Amino acid sequence: MAFFLFQRCGEILFENPDQNVKCVCMLGDVRLRGQTGVPAERRGSYPFIDFRLLNNTTHSGEIGTKKKVKRLLSFQRYFHASRLLRGIIPQAPLHLLDEDYLGQARHMLSKVGMWDFDIFLFDRLTNGNSLVTLLCHLFNAHGLIHHFKLDMVTLHRFLVMVQEDYHSQNPYHNAVHAADVTQAMHCYLKEPKLASSLTPLDIMLGLLAAAAHDVDHPGVNQPFLIKTNHHLANLYQNMSVLENHHWRSTIGMLRESRLLAHLPKEMTQDIEQQLGSLILATDINRQNEFLTRLKAHLHNKDLSLEDVHDRHFMLQIALKCADICNPCRIWEMSKQWSERVCEEFYRQGDLEQKFELEISPLCNQQKDSIPSIQIGFMTYIVEPLFREWARFTGHSALSESMLSHLAHNKAQWKRLLPNQRRSSSGGGGSGSPDHTGPGTEAEGQTVTEGDAP
Repeated sequence: MAFFLFQRCGEILFENPDQNVKCVCMLGDVRLRGQTGVPAERRGSYPFIDFRLLNNTTHSGEIGTKKKVKRLLSFQRYFHASRLLRGIIPQAPLHLLDEDYLGQARHMLSKVGMWDFDIFLFDRLTNGNSLVTLLCHLFNAHGLIHHFKLDMVTLHRFLVMVQEDYHSQNPYHNAVHAADVTQAMHCYLKEPKLASSLTPLDIMLGLLAAAAHDVDHPGVNQPFLIKTNHHLANLYQNMSVLENHHWRSTIGMLRESRLLAHLPKEMTQDIEQQLGSLILATDINRQNEFLTRLKAHLHNKDLSLEDVHDRHFMLQIALKCADICNPCRIWEMSKQWSERVCEEFYRQGDLEQKFELEISPLCNQQKDSIPSIQIGFMTYIVEPLFREWARFTGHSALSESMLSHLAHNKAQWKRLLPNQRRSSSGGGGSGSPDHTGPGTEAEGQTVTEGDAP
């Protein structure tokens, strides 16, 4: 029965809303399992949180009862699920090689390794296809297409799947954020201390993990999914719920696209496992674990990048840095990201308030200001990690530039603090890479890592 619904996803529509909910629930539970033994989720199993409900309107269709709210938060995801499974071919333009790009976008790609790369402008120039266009270019520039004998059309199809599985209605966790993290990862992979030891597999893993690290993110945090009894929280037993879903969704898309189907089984299994290790490293609850381990390695001077395990660890650190690098960008871009992530926080808080749920830390727009959130995030999450990254790179030009931007941006936010808060502008609390980039400190209170959005 579940298989029948899965095949016809998007074609079934019951008149009774309860029947629809049951159908979506069953579809959400369908999971793919390949020969490698790593379970992969069917794409599209996340709830789509309809933020239009936050408008204080009295439309006749507005959901009001707790029963209906629970149904909304638990199962309202894209009912059409995978477009490819329904036989619909994506309409995105097929940009395969540099010469096919628009002139301005091609000019920007020639400077893709520069830290002042403007991902917002690039997304506009590519008509909202920044992630697909960027990854096609980087795979070609790094020689990955030739090395792994990848089919360009299949690669493009896979990247379109990834891009489409990001939620464009999210102010922050969308495909533009994924493209921004990928561009940062590209910069870090070029750091001389790291670049000389990387293999083509390392580079491909780093870029793929960056591109897919937040795929299908619902715009709410793990505690929100737990307290609304979402099926993914139950599936992953409340442990790294979002990160596990991002990873398993990525595996599902890799298998669905058959991008790596021509590679040996042992190699594809290793790629899937390493992708999981990289994506799971972005869990904020593991921040201290990774930071402590990095400090120990740098203190003992025992990192050997010729060793595959040490190289993988530094790829994890690089991805963590790329994931929260927004405060290290130039002010104009950093400020945009900060406003976007806080808007996403506030939407969650408004949703919780509307439906009489406890408002999560940092999500109360009346109490948690953008400057205080950013200052706390920079102080307790970003600065400690990027100081150690600078030590690892030998204080490279890029690392020093990022620390300089970080100090400048922190000073800017301090100047923007509400007057009554300036006397205590040191910040407090902690951040969440799951909401990545901008921060996670509630005004006047210290927030534990697990509470952060």
